[in-house]
Amino acid sequence: MKAFAKNFLNGIVTVVPIILVIYVVIKVFEFLDNILGQAFRSVMQEDYVPGIGLLGSILLITLLGWLSKQYISGKVVELLDRLLDRIPLVKSLYSIIKDTLQSFAGDKKSFSKVALVYIPGTNMKAIGFVTSESVDSIAEPLTEHIAVYVPQTFQVAGMTFLVPIEDVEILDMKAEDAMKFVLSGGMSVKPNHLKGEGKENA
Repeated sequence: MKAFAKNFLNGIVTVVPIILVIYVVIKVFEFLDNILGQAFRSVMQEDYVPGIGLLGSILLITLLGWLSKQYISGKVVELLDRLLDRIPLVKSLYSIIKDTLQSFAGDKKSFSKVALVYIPGTNMKAIGFVTSESVDSIAEPLTEHIAVYVPQTFQVAGMTFLVPIEDVEILDMKAEDAMKFVLSGGMSVKPNHLKGEGKENA
């Protein structure tokens, strides 16, 4: 019975992550494919091949990105940007979405610097991501502060701290590895002795 339970748990640990990843990938594919897929289906009907909608979406987004850099169409985008930035309520939502996307894919990427934040009065530290290296425009006492986002374990949420520069240490660590470490509660880190064994076997 113990062997059955052990194998069952091993099966869960092995199979469930694979199933969940496949499920999420399929759902994301279906969502992106359906953005333009409905229009293609109405025209192509039975000849429609799954993925054409996704390909069309990628090409459309790429075209819009190119147009946003051209003179005339770029002015239209700037006008629309200023318009959305002035509408009450809408400007808050627009600003959050725009800044979040730019932090990951824009010219000035945030979350690229991994920071070790020292918690005052304790020996504890927290891993976060530098999102802004200048926050003095918020208030004068924040001249020597930077913004550090600290994700919460097992959640897509977190807290943004305004930390004195001397209480922050920039780590030589990939942002992806740091995020994986925090979100997994530290379980994604391999023990040092395992790394040593791996090198010896190599």
